[in-house]
Amino acid sequence: MGAALFELPSPRALRTLSATILQLNWRQDRYRMKILINGKFVAKEKASVSVYDHGLLYGDGVFEGIRAYNGRVFKLEEHVDRLYDSAKAIALRIPISQKQMCADVVRACKTNGIKNGYVRLVVTRGVGTLGLSPFKCKSPQIIVIADSIRLFPQSVYDRGLNLVTVGTSRNLPEAINPRVKSLNYLNNVLAKIEALNAGADEGLMLNSQGYVAEATGENVFAIRNGALVTPPTWCGALEGITRNCVMDLARESGYTVSEDVVTRYDLYTADEVFLTGTAAEIIAVVELDARKIGNGKPGRITRKLKKTYSEYASENGAPIQ
Repeated sequence: MGAALFELPSPRALRTLSATILQLNWRQDRYRMKILINGKFVAKEKASVSVYDHGLLYGDGVFEGIRAYNGRVFKLEEHVDRLYDSAKAIALRIPISQKQMCADVVRACKTNGIKNGYVRLVVTRGVGTLGLSPFKCKSPQIIVIADSIRLFPQSVYDRGLNLVTVGTSRNLPEAINPRVKSLNYLNNVLAKIEALNAGADEGLMLNSQGYVAEATGENVFAIRNGALVTPPTWCGALEGITRNCVMDLARESGYTVSEDVVTRYDLYTADEVFLTGTAAEIIAVVELDARKIGNGKPGRITRKLKKTYSEYASENGAPIQ
C-alpha cells in the first residue's frame, strides 16, 4: 500500500486545538457582550455615560454586585432591596420599580449567556452641571453589566489570605454611612492600596474607635471554640448579603453566631478567621499582621461553611429564563 494521504493529529495536538477554539469562542463572546443601559442593550465597546454624569464627576450613585450560579441569580431580591435602600439614603429616586429592576438583571444574564457569573448593577445620579447640586440631574442612569469576576486566584483560596491592618479608617456613619453602597468607594480603594503596597492580599479596616469594621471589600468572621462572631453594622460593617446568608447557614448547622464588637486581639487569637462577600464568596484568613491564625491553614469550620454555602447558592435563586 502507498503512503497515507494524511496523518492523524496526536491527542496532545487535539487538546491544544480544542483549547484554542474555546479561547477564541470566549473572546468572541466577550466581544459580543451587551450592557443594559436604561432598558436598552448596547454593545460593550459602545457602552458609555456622559462626562457630565454626577456618578463620574462626584461618585454620586449606588451599586450592587450580584452572583449567578447554575443558571440562577442568587439573592436577587435582597440585593435589589439593598440597592433601593442605598438610593433612598442618598435621596436618589430610581425611576423603575424593584420588580422591573429584578427582571432587567435576569434579562441581562440571559442575553449574555450568563449561567455562572457576576452582575454589576449601577445607578448614577445622571447628567447635570459641573456644580454639586444633585437637583440639576433629571434622569438617573441605570446600568446592568452581566459578566464574570474573580478577586483572587484559586491558589489563594487554597492557602488562605494574608491580611494587614491598614491606617485608613472606615468611614464614620455620621459622614458617609458604610451601609450605603455608594459609587464613592475611595475609602475602600485607599485601604486596598495600603494593603497591596504592604505585600498583603487584603487589608483589615478599623473604625474610628479602633474596633474591627471589615476588610476592604468583605465582611470579617472570627471563630473560637466553635462559635462565630462578626462585627455589627454600627461598627462600620456593611450589612452583607453573603454575611447574612452565612450566619443563617451556620446557625442551621448548629453553630453559635453573634454580632459583637471585635478587636484585633480577637482575630489574632481566633481558631479561624474568614471573609465573606458576593465577589469573594467565602475565603479563609491564615495570617494577620504577621500573626498566624490557628495553624496557618484554612480551618475545618471555614471549609465546611464554604462547601455548605456553595451547595446552597447553586440550588437557590431567580431562574435565568
